[in-house]
Amino acid sequence: MSAELDVLLDGRRFGYVDFGPQAGVPVLALHGHFGRGRMFGFLGKALAPEYRVIALDQRGHGRTEAGAPFDPDNYVADAAAFLRHLGLGPVVVYGHSMGGIVAYRLAARYPGLVRALVLEDAAAVVGGPEVGPPVLDVSGWPRRAARREELAAVVTGFGAPVADYFLDNTEFDGNGWCFPFDPADMMASQRDLIGDWWPDWLGSDCPALLIHGGLSTVLPTALARAMAARRPATTLVEFPACGHFVHYDDRPGLLTATRDFLATLPRP
Repeated sequence: MSAELDVLLDGRRFGYVDFGPQAGVPVLALHGHFGRGRMFGFLGKALAPEYRVIALDQRGHGRTEAGAPFDPDNYVADAAAFLRHLGLGPVVVYGHSMGGIVAYRLAARYPGLVRALVLEDAAAVVGGPEVGPPVLDVSGWPRRAARREELAAVVTGFGAPVADYFLDNTEFDGNGWCFPFDPADMMASQRDLIGDWWPDWLGSDCPALLIHGGLSTVLPTALARAMAARRPATTLVEFPACGHFVHYDDRPGLLTATRDFLATLPRP
């Protein structure tokens, strides 16, 4: 049974989902921009009972309190404080997109907390000539609507990639249907993530699985292959027909790759 819980870290209330079981090997799951911890229900179900997936609502997302600052270092500090509060570490860290960048930066800066990485389409560079546009402009999106269909119309009308990703993370809060984020916060957070993160990517040597969608504009194939070639102990698995959201485009394949990688790790 999963449980939605809260924790106070440095004065900010964070929400998280513990998918259990308590006896499982802990896996910290970190979502990307516009996501929330509960999106990892598929991972918790697939890896149980051997693994215990714990998914944090990162700052400005889900049930965690909104508000700046969104400097990438703050995301890393949040994850480290969260693991220490729970008395966990070293753990496997699974991260999608921005969550993957937080994951490998956590491994570089707090090596004692991370034993392995599973990264779904997380790049070593955000912005610049080798990758696609780094900011999805959601500045005109509403925070809330009376009906979920109204939010669906916003997402589909905007042409957002994988509309289900955005809609699956909506919820009814008693006053209407809402996205799990404030659009202004997401604009600020995306801009703050732009940068060259190669030093952090190369700053750890724990085993890492890099899952890459061949159609992704966030992580081009050439960059994914360079990341795997330059960092020791890194396994690259490519999904040529998938985009940035591999967990939507080929969930069975992603889970197989993840299980196979986890099976190579020594038991903690």
